[in-house]
Amino acid sequence: MSERLPTTAGAAALERFRTLLRIPTVSRADPADTDWTVFDDFQATVAELYPLLHEALELEVIAGHSLLYRWAGRDSGDPTVLMAHYDVVPASDDGWTHPPFAATLVGDGVDQQLWGRGTLDDKGALVSVLEAVERLAAEGFRPARDLYLSFGHNEETAGDGAASVVEALAARGVRPALVIDEGGAIADGVFPGVTAPVAYVGVSEKGLANLRLSVEQTGGHASTPPRLTATARLARAVVRLGARPFPARMSPTTQQMITTLGGHAHGPLGMVFRAARVTRPLLLAVFTRLSDETRALVRTTHAVTELSGSAAANVLAERATATVNLRIAVGSSVADAASHVRRAIHDDGVTIEALEATEPSPVSPTTGAAWELLSEIITAIYPGTVVAPYIQLGASDSRRFTTICDHVYRFSPFRMSADERATLHARNERIHVGTWLSGIDFYEALIRRR
Repeated sequence: MSERLPTTAGAAALERFRTLLRIPTVSRADPADTDWTVFDDFQATVAELYPLLHEALELEVIAGHSLLYRWAGRDSGDPTVLMAHYDVVPASDDGWTHPPFAATLVGDGVDQQLWGRGTLDDKGALVSVLEAVERLAAEGFRPARDLYLSFGHNEETAGDGAASVVEALAARGVRPALVIDEGGAIADGVFPGVTAPVAYVGVSEKGLANLRLSVEQTGGHASTPPRLTATARLARAVVRLGARPFPARMSPTTQQMITTLGGHAHGPLGMVFRAARVTRPLLLAVFTRLSDETRALVRTTHAVTELSGSAAANVLAERATATVNLRIAVGSSVADAASHVRRAIHDDGVTIEALEATEPSPVSPTTGAAWELLSEIITAIYPGTVVAPYIQLGASDSRRFTTICDHVYRFSPFRMSADERATLHARNERIHVGTWLSGIDFYEALIRRR
């Protein structure tokens, strides 16, 4: 089965998806700035749109707005958890071709797309799961073992909703056999020399740390500045850090990804990729230059995301700050990354403070029943697709579940073009209708097999 046109049932599912997309569940860094009434509206609308699901499953609301559903299985055994989140990042109408919360349909047939904030991240997966469960419940289906649906409400910000869900499950002695969350997807043309579509399944994710750099000095009038102002000292620290990139290393997972894809690459590149163990130094050099994505695959990265200084044009800053967002490579640690930053800046006048930090996630197996099941279903829904493991570059709620599950995979069952992937957290987010419908088939097949 592959991407398909909507049937009558598919068209009805699409309208339910559009209804939920129109609810602007934007989470804010400060919970006090979040409009929680729209989250309540979302929950009520889900109950209205999916009545059979709510008859068959038990619902528990955790941490205020995270939704945990349990579908009791016929037999005992370790359960499966399907994850998604229904909060989205902010979006104004500025620069959008279609309003971000209008859920606009564009085009016809196989080219039809649905535009709107949350189509890819992550209501697309969430509503696909809801549709699959509703469809199965209508048949009178019941899973062999317990199935949990964990829908977080603040993945884009604190992520403590998912953390609270894990705490609740752990307290009950629940240890899932399989957890699937958002992450990788099916993509074309990402890997040079590989023409087949590739399903990138995240088996781990990089760590996350936010560091605050700050410089405090005596202020004063800008007409009589010292040789090195607070802002200049901070700027020098940022420049020094940029000039000292983190060392490049090839993790075993990245090497396996390259070797796997090497078997499907054409020409000389295929030979280089298949021999990744030997050609590792060459591949590291190539990956650090090829693109931002490949560079991020082989090293810890940093980005300066926030800067602040003086409050007026003619006033010297008494305190200048910058936030450094670190994505920490698997095989490294928060402590290693912080030490690198200190050495690179090499200035005792710059204070470095850790605001938050999460270590890289454990690596889930790429052999065994769980991995094989996931691979089989992907290739059944999308024939001709190559399944490859990778290290997810961004952070997701799934990292919380690694404390209670050894098989945590990050995969969104949608085929995404490069243009579509570029809309994540950006303007004009959209998804092809056909691939979204195939995502429902993916989750249905997975639930049937578990």
